[in-house]
Amino acid sequence: MFIMDTLKINNSGNLELGGCGVASVAREHGTPVYIMDEQKIRDNCRVYMNAIKEYYKSGTGSTGGGIALYASKAFACKYIYRIAAEEGMGIDVASGGELYTADAAGFPMEKVYFHGNNKTADELKMALDNNVGRIVIDNADELVLLNTLAVQAGKKAKISIRVKPGIDAHTHDFVRTGKIDSKFGVAIETGDAEETVKFAAGLSNIEVVGVHCHIGSQIFDKEPFELAAEVMLNFIADMSDRHGIILTEVNLGGGFGIKYTGGDDPISYDAYIKAVSTVVDGVCKKRNIPKPYIVMEPGRSIVADAGLTVYTAGSVKEIGGVCKHIIVDGGMTDNPRYALYGAKYDAVIVERPTAERTEKVTVAGRSCEEGDVLIKDIMMPPVFAGDLIAVLATGAYNYSMASNYNRIPRPPVIMVKDGRAAVAVRRETYEDLVRNDM
Repeated sequence: MFIMDTLKINNSGNLELGGCGVASVAREHGTPVYIMDEQKIRDNCRVYMNAIKEYYKSGTGSTGGGIALYASKAFACKYIYRIAAEEGMGIDVASGGELYTADAAGFPMEKVYFHGNNKTADELKMALDNNVGRIVIDNADELVLLNTLAVQAGKKAKISIRVKPGIDAHTHDFVRTGKIDSKFGVAIETGDAEETVKFAAGLSNIEVVGVHCHIGSQIFDKEPFELAAEVMLNFIADMSDRHGIILTEVNLGGGFGIKYTGGDDPISYDAYIKAVSTVVDGVCKKRNIPKPYIVMEPGRSIVADAGLTVYTAGSVKEIGGVCKHIIVDGGMTDNPRYALYGAKYDAVIVERPTAERTEKVTVAGRSCEEGDVLIKDIMMPPVFAGDLIAVLATGAYNYSMASNYNRIPRPPVIMVKDGRAAVAVRRETYEDLVRNDM
């Protein structure tokens, strides 16, 4: 019935998530409010971890094995890092702020992979000081800087090098990150990746452990991942054959698609892993190399379909028989994805979730921007001022991309599980908005 498979209708005919009435949570904590199903997050983590155990078995660098890292950029806070730790996952971080948050949550630093295409010296020092498991290097300049800092710290940094495998994953231009013209990493086909690996291997305080790629986001086909695995495995075989450089780890990134609307048709995440494992086995056998440690970085697919955002409808504007706008008390400040790249969502009325959808409307926000839209041209039942509207599958890239534009405080994040609701992130206050003002 709903694109979020854990949403239910309770005895009152209202939406229920994690055993909690969505309307009750919204009224207790106010709107807008992000509500996330903790058990669904844990279940998604387990799909990845169980599939990796099944298809890559256990082991270390030269004998296979693998791990799933939660991609922090999808949604980062101490609560989610504690969940990831309890589920045995690693995490990837892409800034000093994400690393600091993970450390504050007590996350084991040996399971942290530190990304970023322009890490500052302070961030690299922070990574070294915290003994993170891997620093994912983007370019030769960063290598030189890291080696200098590692010498000063008296440490040897374990790194993975981000390479561009040249895969076009047929997704939105703004989220394609594996092609040759991407700002991320060094390209295999130009020879830059090979030269960077050779350069890194010669640095005194660098240990080159593996290579990393990320081919895009919201991908529904397994073929791009299979092709990426083939390219990456052949690359590490080439490094062994040509230069005697043994790379024991391949990080294949994330990008697994989720269901935002009825038109989306993702395949199961364990099916991705099974398909890629077949490619890994085949290339390793053909090229006579040990099976590497396989790393994957799901983010959106861990949290997106576990969350929704509840708004209160303010005004309902019928504009000259041309269109109808439902204006809610949030918008691009808590979900900028439509404004950024036309992202599509589904929505329901919380207390009339099964009502017939008879009107085409646009759900718009309260910010002082004409482009502040959440959903354009969606079929909905008649909506009235005061109705609670739930926009579905907002667990990823909503809170993490939220802003204080117009000095609007960011909403809270409420985790629901087994009929209990817990505040994961409190609502910002006006005092928070001026805290750093001088």
